[in-house]
Order: sequence, then C-alpha cells, then structure tokens
Amino acid sequence: MTSTLGTPAIGSAPPESTRTRILLIDDEQRILEFVSRGLQAEGYVVDVAADGGAGLRAALDQDHDLVILDLLLPDRGGHDVLRHLVRQRPAQPVIVLSALSDTTSKVTALELGAEDYLAKPFSLEELLARVRVRLRDARARPTLLAVGGLTLDLISRQARNESGRVQLAEREFLLLRELMTRAGDTLGKDWLLAAVWGYRFDPGSNVVDVYVRRLRAKLGGDAIKTVRGEGYRIDAA
Repeated sequence: MTSTLGTPAIGSAPPESTRTRILLIDDEQRILEFVSRGLQAEGYVVDVAADGGAGLRAALDQDHDLVILDLLLPDRGGHDVLRHLVRQRPAQPVIVLSALSDTTSKVTALELGAEDYLAKPFSLEELLARVRVRLRDARARPTLLAVGGLTLDLISRQARNESGRVQLAEREFLLLRELMTRAGDTLGKDWLLAAVWGYRFDPGSNVVDVYVRRLRAKLGGDAIKTVRGEGYRIDAA
C-alpha cells in the first residue's frame, strides 16, 4: 500500500488537506527516495507505491493531483496500470518516468492517456519542471460535462439534473460520461462494452441494457434515448 512521507523541513506549509498530492509508483527504492525528497522540497505531499497493483489501488482509492508512473513494475506492468487508471479516472494527469526510451513504449503510453513521458536517467530539475506544467494544465482543464439540463462532475463523479444531485456507481459514471462526451451520436453496444467495461468482444450479456436502465431510474426515463437496432444516445440539445 502507499505511505505518506514527511513534510518539508524548511518554511511553513499549508495544511496537508490543501496541498498538492502526488502519487509516485516505482519499484526502485532509490528512485522513490530521490524523487520523493525533491517533490517534498517543493511543498508537495507524496504517496508512494513499489508495484503496479499497489499503485493502481492507491490511485483509485484516493484523489491525487498527479501520478508519476514507472512502466517496468512487478506484479502489474505500467502500461496495464495506465490503461485501467485512465479508463476509470479520465481526468487524472499522469507522467510516465521509465527506463524504456524506445519510440514504441513512448507512443503506447501517450496513446493510452499519459500526458508526458520522461526517460531515465533524468534530471530532477526537468522532472520538477514537467510536474509544474502538468499541474498547471490540469487546474485549467474543465471538470464538468454539460448537455442540456444534465451536468456531470468528472472529479466528484456526481450528476446533477433539475431534480438535484445524483449519486452514481462506478460503471454508471463511466457509461454516462461516454454518452455525454459523444452527445448527439448513437453509440452501439460493442462500443460501450469496449469503452466502459474493456471488452473487445460481446460476451453475450445484457450488461449495457441493465446499466442504461439504472441511469434512467436515476436521471429520468428520457435522459438516454434508445435507437432501435443501433444503440443508445443522449441528445446534444
């Protein structure tokens, strides 16, 4: 699991709850210690994980302003961690920090959703500069989707309509986000199975229909349209 390291020794710091929190996932202890010290000196709160499984759990269990991710990890590879993390937390900024410097590894990580890629060996000054840039970009990024009278908060993962705030389960949020992101388009079940559940084939279940019914029960029967023989749609207007 993760552990929160100490706060900087120099100067006064704001309360931990108001400070920027960064998750560092790397199996090299010297990297964990070196980078953690550098980040802490900048005033960040640092959580660490030494394998892919623990890192993914930490990233999903607690909010982090930024994740710094190695690719060569025991237990669960970094590309797999990145794939699952971005799918479940699409607004999560990730910097890959890896000894893999080949073009294929970089392109794959960026296509999976990483926002930056820095190869080892690296300079701490460059890493800190990239951290500042990604944090600045993330703070300027919209965190709400709005379609008609429906809004979806990508951070709290709650929806709001004319009746008020609506709590969503994990898959309900992912499904609604996919439909709202592509409002006006009819999305087939194959598309939704791949985007929300990660299936590359139709397992023959009615899981999409079940979750659409759950969303309609929470948001109203007209929130999601059925297009017979094609799929589901949220109207753009």
